[in-house]
Amino acid sequence: MTLHQQRQVEIINQIEQQIATNSLQATAVVPVNDFDSDNRICLTSIHFPQAQYVNSIYSSISEPLMKVFPEAYYYSPSSLHLTIKNIQVIDNPPTFSESEIEIAKKIFSFIIPQHHTFTIYPYRLLIFKNNIALMSTTDEELDNIILDLDCELERAGLPDNKKYANKQYFFSNMTLARFSTIPPKLFIEKVRELSSLLTIPAYRVDSVSLISSNAVMKKMNLHGKWNLLI
Repeated sequence: MTLHQQRQVEIINQIEQQIATNSLQATAVVPVNDFDSDNRICLTSIHFPQAQYVNSIYSSISEPLMKVFPEAYYYSPSSLHLTIKNIQVIDNPPTFSESEIEIAKKIFSFIIPQHHTFTIYPYRLLIFKNNIALMSTTDEELDNIILDLDCELERAGLPDNKKYANKQYFFSNMTLARFSTIPPKLFIEKVRELSSLLTIPAYRVDSVSLISSNAVMKKMNLHGKWNLLI
């Protein structure tokens, strides 16, 4: 594990402690009864991993969790994704305009092709207040991408309006499920078991997509996709 990854693990451990004490200040998606029909829309950038990879995550983690907590909303394999860089958090009506989407497209088309592919290293599951995520450390290139995008978006008058728990050592996370009710003890125990036995392999992120969507990748519009340098 590199020094950068060690710093990422420290940040994730701090977030876990803040969750436990209900002191986490990062922006979170407020749950709704029907996530599919949720009209709150965000502007964000993501990566959709290859089908074989997400199918493995779904079968080894999501499906076992469904058996102990079927009331949760579980992302389908086709909607599982890695968040790269948020731009505007979900809201109804959206807090961004068509002209701002065009601004973001120009910035992404300039910034993303200058950066290289990077690898994520899944290593644990983490239960947040309203969701569960697969957490991964990453190569340092993710920080470089995010910080360059932040700088250009700020300069263009379209700053990210999300509150983060950290401003460096950005890690990767994949939300697997969202809750509208408190998870039962059996679910928490199953998460701990699956996390301790985790065998999800590393994965190389080779592209970034700019989308607008609700929190569960429904009502999604793709505004552009750019490849990273090999």
